[in-house]
Amino acid sequence: MRRNEVTNCLLCNTLLNHQITWKALLTNTFPKTICTECEQSFVPYENTSKEVISLYQYNDAMKDFLHRYKFMHDVILAKVFRAQIHQRLSKTDATIVPIPLHPTKLKERSFAQVDELLKAAHIPYEHYLEKTTTETQVGKTRHERLATPQFFKLIKNCKNKEIILVDDIYTTGVTIYHAKNLLLDSGAKSVRAFTLIRG
Repeated sequence: MRRNEVTNCLLCNTLLNHQITWKALLTNTFPKTICTECEQSFVPYENTSKEVISLYQYNDAMKDFLHRYKFMHDVILAKVFRAQIHQRLSKTDATIVPIPLHPTKLKERSFAQVDELLKAAHIPYEHYLEKTTTETQVGKTRHERLATPQFFKLIKNCKNKEIILVDDIYTTGVTIYHAKNLLLDSGAKSVRAFTLIRG
């Protein structure tokens, strides 16, 4: 891994003060990509459930990050949280399964944001799901969202697999709910979830 691959903060462009320690060299940790001030603008999420683990709360700093990453197609920002994602997911024996974009959305956006987060964190993953609808859930109540027809289809056998679903943001939980139910109904041994952000 190259050490000073990022010289300026990816979020505010401040020059990064890289201090390479022996520990960093020997443990092959990820070099910093954002400054301490930007780092402190993200608020850790206090998890109360083991079923869905989230790293950060949705605040103004995270809103700005998501906008730049997902909608302004600033794919290099996938590196911002790679150390934290790697720390949480690198030691699991479960199969990591990203929540997919619908193929039409993928074409529009040009990259799958969850896949890129996992690649940046050096986390191997497998695709088990395909999204079958582009219908938005905006404006619906949680009850209405839960009542919508299944919007994933299975593309790979998941029988007896222990799975961790990964998504960028958890808001109402409906996306995870649909994906989890489909996998469990298709024979998965267990399904948990991990998200970068909790809305």
